[in-house]
Amino acid sequence: MKLFGITGGVGMGKSTTASFLEKTGVAVLDTDLIARQLVEPGQPALAEIVAAFGSSILSPDGSLNRKDLARRVFGDIPARAKLESILHPKIRQIWEADVIKWRDADRESGAVIIPLLFETKAESLFDAIICVVCSPHTQFERLRARGWSRAEIQQRIAAQWPAEEKINRSDFIIWTDTTLEAHAAQLERVLLRMASSTKA
Repeated sequence: MKLFGITGGVGMGKSTTASFLEKTGVAVLDTDLIARQLVEPGQPALAEIVAAFGSSILSPDGSLNRKDLARRVFGDIPARAKLESILHPKIRQIWEADVIKWRDADRESGAVIIPLLFETKAESLFDAIICVVCSPHTQFERLRARGWSRAEIQQRIAAQWPAEEKINRSDFIIWTDTTLEAHAAQLERVLLRMASSTKA
């Protein structure tokens, strides 16, 4: 099985890339979705987060107030490190277990979407790394469309490695500052290239 690691900056098109991959039959895991599941009410990770940051980060219904937690951790490096120490090992354990299931099922290919792929030193686990990128202007406009303030955008971008460094460490680059059709065509070329290298 060919295993792809998909990374890139926030707002650069990783979710769209995941959707395209799924349509071509590639098995896909999104670590952001795993993280959301880990912090649902009743989950051990949520209890650890409350112990670390206090019950004030909970909404009245007992769910995690993600926006409030984000305000705390993205402006505070030690706080963000604490949150990552709680979540990252659990996230990795889950996606690695699912990759084993893919291999056992003889899947031809799979992809794991990991925003902090290089930051968490996961690159050695993949056959190829695909970096999804766009221009800083496009990134900013996409994040503004989510309702984020300029300060929130700057904090989120600062929490990740620069796009240039991720590009330099990746095997393939997908440029998303274009049409959806061109985005999909770039991915198709990557998959074809990897498939041909397997046959060779």
